[in-house]
Amino acid sequence: MSRARRRRSTPPPGGRSVLAGVLSLLGELLITLGLVLGLFVAYSLWWTNVLADRQASARADEVRRQWQRQQPPGGAPRQAEPGALDTQDGIGFLHVPAMDNGEVLVKPGTSPEVLNDGVAGYYTEPVKAALPWEEKGNFTLAAHRDGHGAKFHDIDKVKNGDAVVFETRDTWYVYKVFAELRQTSKYDVDVINPVPKESGRTAPGRYITLTTCTPVYTSKYRYVVWGELVRTEKVDARRTPPAELR
Repeated sequence: MSRARRRRSTPPPGGRSVLAGVLSLLGELLITLGLVLGLFVAYSLWWTNVLADRQASARADEVRRQWQRQQPPGGAPRQAEPGALDTQDGIGFLHVPAMDNGEVLVKPGTSPEVLNDGVAGYYTEPVKAALPWEEKGNFTLAAHRDGHGAKFHDIDKVKNGDAVVFETRDTWYVYKVFAELRQTSKYDVDVINPVPKESGRTAPGRYITLTTCTPVYTSKYRYVVWGELVRTEKVDARRTPPAELR
């Protein structure tokens, strides 16, 4: 009798053990998936910044070396011909104190291939940007907000009245922010028109426009900041920055 009772008290194999195995496997798969997603996020938001910053720094150093070679010994840079600074290596450096992101190399184009190198790019299409030394127009720029250098990550900190400075080989261009658009369609090309009427301006001028993705960590909409040129300063032999950058 005791042996029979022991046999009856032993749980039969079957459903419960199979279910436990399935649940264990699902748990392991979810943990693995979480680790993979975590690594992907780390790569997208951290490691791409590291790589892009290295690339941008190397290119920026090369641009400054080129400028140095073109500068007369002990003197200020010679005035360049219009358009002479427009090269694939970069035309100059953007400084936005409110974003606290140092100097940002600016190159032609806004494709991922350009921006992924940790730089800002000026629009060549669908509306071509005017360059700072042109008499009229809109110097329109784009950069990543997250990943690949994230040069415009803190664009939401830029407010009306803030300075935006563009540095070329021989000239500092000082702009003053006058309007912002916190969210608009990614297809809204009017914001980069020569006269950006969505900013409130209706007459030709010398404008600058900064664009990037919004909300943070998405590319659903665009964030836009507009500024207007208030003055220029010639670069001296020491490259003394304008007061807005000191």
